[in-house]
Amino acid sequence: MEKMMEYLYQLPAQFDYSLKLNFDIVESYKQVFENVVISGLGGSAIGGDILRTFALSKASLPVVVNRDYDCPAFVSPKTLVLVVSYSGNTEETISSYKQARAQGAAIICISSGGKLESMAREDGCALLKIPGGMVPRAATGLLFAPAALILENLGIISGVKADIEESIKVLENMRQSLIPDNGIADNPAKQIAAKMKGTIPVIWGTAGFSEVAALRWKAQINENAKSPAYYNTFPELNHNEIVGFEAPEDLLSRITVIILQDNFDNPQVKKRIAISREIIKERVKNIIEVKSQGKSWLARFYSLCYLGDYASTYLALEYGINPTPVKVIDYLKAELAK
Repeated sequence: MEKMMEYLYQLPAQFDYSLKLNFDIVESYKQVFENVVISGLGGSAIGGDILRTFALSKASLPVVVNRDYDCPAFVSPKTLVLVVSYSGNTEETISSYKQARAQGAAIICISSGGKLESMAREDGCALLKIPGGMVPRAATGLLFAPAALILENLGIISGVKADIEESIKVLENMRQSLIPDNGIADNPAKQIAAKMKGTIPVIWGTAGFSEVAALRWKAQINENAKSPAYYNTFPELNHNEIVGFEAPEDLLSRITVIILQDNFDNPQVKKRIAISREIIKERVKNIIEVKSQGKSWLARFYSLCYLGDYASTYLALEYGINPTPVKVIDYLKAELAK
């Protein structure tokens, strides 16, 4: 528990570290790209998902995330591929790196070491090396911010540095109420964890903004609390999932719905949220509303994620579980390696 709490506390410092990195290595990559692909899995891919949604309103070219052994067929010499693996040993990412090389893409790697570092140095690909020693899901600042700053340095998106600087301030302010020293009466993350205990969390976000924050909540509950959790997004969920709150009643009564909200959500989406809340309020155990903090896109987004990171860790504590190890994933990797 203490290890994960330490990781969470250090998230603002990860952003600060990223701002101080030397990005001179990307100068030789300046050209007119047609698209950007971020290749990674798990905790190493979540930064790519954040960057994908962050770029929707900032980039004039598509930014997509690849979670596969294979590269998309459109990858070409006009594609910038950011290969992200915290350990440097993720087999799917290494496979996609090799394919991207074969398809002639411009490749920049972000990793703490491993096989990816060795291949990048041998192949002459730019490598942005980040500190190791953490579990990948706890290194989201190191896995998102350098990738975003690379795109800013290449002129693909703008305003990244300013958004990161505000995010540091917002998260530092938030964590004062989220740390373990604060009792449940003054700690919103502990309050949410207490309500989630014994229930199945379902997290709802909004397309284009908090969809990835909802995914982050879901994945953190899975990995930290070793518990099932699910997510969906507005407005899509109003075309299918919202119908599924009629039966079985005993299961529905054990669901906690967490709705991530932002002042800049589309007005029609705000109406959808209000109507959806009314539809399910008598059928589920809890409805928890979480509102973003800050002014910039990135600060508002990360404020939603940060609360979920802490809440999932406190949920692990509620269940008497150590949030840091992921034995099932370790077992899967060992079996695949045979």
